[in-house]
Amino acid sequence: MAMDVHGRDLRYFVAVAEELHFTRAAERLFVSQPALSKQIRALERQLGADLFERDRRDVRLTAVGAALLPYARRMLAAWEAASGAVERAKAEQQATIVVGMSTSPGRGGLLPAIRSRFSETCPAAKVELRQVSWTDSSAGLADGSVDAAFVWLPVPDEERYAWVVVAEEPRHVALPDTHRLADRPEVDFRDLLDEPFIAIPKSAGVLRDYWLALEARAGRPALIGAEAASADETYEALVDGRGVCLLAAGNAPLLTRGGVVTRPVHGVAPSRLALAWRAGDRRPLVRAYAEASRLASGHRTG
Repeated sequence: MAMDVHGRDLRYFVAVAEELHFTRAAERLFVSQPALSKQIRALERQLGADLFERDRRDVRLTAVGAALLPYARRMLAAWEAASGAVERAKAEQQATIVVGMSTSPGRGGLLPAIRSRFSETCPAAKVELRQVSWTDSSAGLADGSVDAAFVWLPVPDEERYAWVVVAEEPRHVALPDTHRLADRPEVDFRDLLDEPFIAIPKSAGVLRDYWLALEARAGRPALIGAEAASADETYEALVDGRGVCLLAAGNAPLLTRGGVVTRPVHGVAPSRLALAWRAGDRRPLVRAYAEASRLASGHRTG
């Protein structure tokens, strides 16, 4: 049997088999009746058998045609499903992925490295970076406004998310340059226990506790001198002398604009920046961006 039967041939055959009328089948297919008849004859020659019995009044399936019909239907259905999958994949590859962030993740060329690897996999896709307030420690993931996000760990409701760590940095303390500890090259966290701290909003949950380093206070509560939901608000609170704050080393340039210094802190664990996405999200674009982040950073998925 010839093996190069085209999908068009099968569509024509099925239409005639279901209509049992060449003219109605041609109208259904939007082709001329002579063209349809010619194609069916060509298919019969390829198969080496008649598919229809024809006379002036009736069209009937032969035994060969009846045997072929269920397989032709299944093949056409499978091809339709495959075509739909291809179109969905093409649309996904050409779509835009929205990536949230509360502070810039552009550490040492990290963002360009991620974009380069992502573009290798999804050359037609676009990446939209969206700035999200510190009030949302999920950087837009929780309310679904972004597809993935650069977040600081720990993230609230961590069971809702998967992530890959993209940077690990020591924590520093930001101080007014007139502070009693500002002249030290390094600061022990024990020397900060009685200092008022500038805290991120309570809505940040466990992340607020992390930047107050509650785990290093041995049960002593943190003294809150101010709350801030952005780098600008934090800077203003610092220069006003309302407190100090911990930050990742890579974020020091956000606050050292004049009147503020940052110093490494001993006695607290390093900070971890991660690219996170909603657990169970299997969209190819999200997975590709996550894999690009993993490869660019050299860290493992969590």
